[in-house]
Parts: sequence; C-alpha cells; structure tokens
Amino acid sequence: MYAAFARRLAITSLVSACLASTALAQAPAPACGGDLSNFLEGVKAEAISMGIPASAADEALAGAQIDQKVLSRDRAQGVFRQTFLEFSQRTVSQARLDIGRQKMKQFADVFARAEKEFGVPAGVIAAFWAMETDFGAVQGDFNTRNALVTLAHDCRRPELFRPQLLALIEMVQHGDLNPATNTGAWAGEIGQVQMLPKDIIAFGVDGDGDGHINVKASAPDAILTAARFIQSLGFKAGQPWIQEVTLPETLPWDKSGLGNEMPAAEWFKLGVTPRDANTSFGDLPAALILPQGRKGPAFLTYPNFAIYLEWNKSFIYTTSAAYFATRLSGAPPYQKGTPDAGLDDAGMKALQTKLQTLGHDVGKIDGILGSGTRVAVQKEQARLGLPADGWPTADLLSAL
Repeated sequence: MYAAFARRLAITSLVSACLASTALAQAPAPACGGDLSNFLEGVKAEAISMGIPASAADEALAGAQIDQKVLSRDRAQGVFRQTFLEFSQRTVSQARLDIGRQKMKQFADVFARAEKEFGVPAGVIAAFWAMETDFGAVQGDFNTRNALVTLAHDCRRPELFRPQLLALIEMVQHGDLNPATNTGAWAGEIGQVQMLPKDIIAFGVDGDGDGHINVKASAPDAILTAARFIQSLGFKAGQPWIQEVTLPETLPWDKSGLGNEMPAAEWFKLGVTPRDANTSFGDLPAALILPQGRKGPAFLTYPNFAIYLEWNKSFIYTTSAAYFATRLSGAPPYQKGTPDAGLDDAGMKALQTKLQTLGHDVGKIDGILGSGTRVAVQKEQARLGLPADGWPTADLLSAL
C-alpha cells in the first residue's frame, strides 16, 4: 500500500560523482533521468562516498530496471472517497479483529517487550499490522530495488526516493535484503508493516535474535521495529490516542475539529461523555472530531493521535486505524448514530467551487472532503447560523 508511511521522508544532498573517480568527476551522472546506466553509476558513487563498499552497491544495483508499472501507479494514485463509516466498517472487520487478537496472543512476549521498551501498546501495533498487510499476508509484489530505482530515476520526486535507494544498498550490505528477490509495495515500502528502507535502517530491531532485521518474514522483527518507529513519532506511554464519546444535543460545534484543542476536562464539563467512563485524562489537550458530523460517531483525540497523522495523512485512514487500536485494546464497537447524508462526487465539487468563490482555500476541486474543505465548511456553517460540525450536506450546498 502506498502511503503506508506517508510521513517525513528525509531530503538529502546529492554528493558529487567526482568522489568516486576522476572519470566520473569529468562527466558526473545526473541526479535523475537520462541514461539508466549513467544514473546507476552516480548512485554507486554516492553510496561509496557514504562508506558503503562498492561490492554492496554492485550487488544491489546489478540487473536494475525501470518498472513502468511503478510509474503508472505513481501517476494514478487513488484518493479517499469513502466516508468514515464505510471505510472503518470495511477495514475493522470482525475477521480482522479475531485474527488480531490471535496474533496478540501468539506473539504476547514480543508485544510485551514492545510496550516495555518503547511504550507502545499491542493494540496500536496490531492495528497498523492489520491495515497495512493483513498481518503480513499482502505485502506487495513489486521488486523493491526496481521500484526505488524507477522512482529515484524519474525526475518527479528524486529527492524523496534517491535516499531510499541508497538505504536499500545499505540493507544489502548488512545482508538484510536480497535485491533480486525482495518484493513489496510499488513505492518501495517493505514488510509486514510497510516501512521504507531509511526507516528500517534507523529503527530496525532484531526481534528474533537471528542477527538480521527482516521485517518481511519475521513477525517479531516487524512488531518491534514498528514499535520503535512509533515511539520516534512521539507516542507517549500510558496515554490514550482516541476515545469514543457521546454528545449532548447542543455544543459549541465550531470548537470541534482537529486543531481546536482544549483540556479534555473542559469537554467533559460541556457534556461530552466518554463511553468508557474514563475521565482520568482530563488534563490532556483534546480535540473533538466528528468524521460525519454531530449525528455520527464522535471521538476525543489526544496528543498520541498525532502519530497516526505522521503515519498516514488521510483523516479517514488515521481515524479508522486509531479506532481499530481501541477495539483490539478492548473497546466496544462505536455507535454509528444517524448522520445526515453527505454529498456525492458532483455535489462535493460544486460545494468546493462555491467555497473557493467565497474566498476559502480548499485546494484542488477534487470532490474529496479534505482538511481545507472541512475548515471552510465549518466557517460557512457558522456564518449561516447552522451547526458548525464540518460535515457538508445538501442543505449547506443549497444555502450557499
């Protein structure tokens, strides 16, 4: 899955090919594009300048090819058009919950180590494991080396993918990856929790004690590596990430939404009630999120929710993953409520066009309810005297 880790890809400086040889210095290989052989020589030279043996670079890059299917995928990335109810009910299925609980039992010692060393509960890791690859069952069938060569050679975003290709060469040096046979996602993510090579290098943990980090074949390696990475994103041990709540009939709805935080205790005073009755985190900042408006499921998000947004920028994905983690940690199914019908694709585009005309920055007119559109909807709802819950409806479209 692309965007498994739609997060902070490091942008590194390209090192001159002259560091490798005088001949290359006289005709340095391009950072992207051009003849593939010349490009690969430049990658090899940069790897050598980083202290990687030439033999490892040769082994990693031997037989490298441009994969046109990777370019096709990159040019035609899909977008979220499902609602939270649709997406979460599909992904947080009973079958996945059952398998997740079985995996948590099977690898109980590994999950216990993950929480002890990195502070990340089993449910959080298992939910990502499920959503990314169905617990390792669906890891992608693209040759990882070729995928990264393709994306680094392509001049669309070489600054993102060239460092990942260099990290792959380092993995080959360590004996942690076979470049000829390793497969994964089209954008270069590897393994049971779909991690990019730089992240595996930085946060990899040998969970099974075999002397290698194999997040593709070893569940202990994947679990502990994911835990260490999640910790690096700022996860705080012992704190919640999301909590389902019930709502009173009236609230200052314009205070809802990500970014509109206040102490959880203030929400409790307004009548926002945790379904689990746990109000012990009242001092933590919390935002009230309403994925389908005030009549649908409602959640308080806490600082740990930020790690989900680092993992994947999609609001629907992150909210579903966070909810999944609570289910694996013992929470009941959310209350679906009776949300007002949303807009279809044509209606959303019409709404975005009107919002843009009114001066709001909604980004591309694409029919997607992204963060910019939600904020604009909320502002216009407030201006029109409607409950400002950020959920676009036909009534709002008509009122505009």
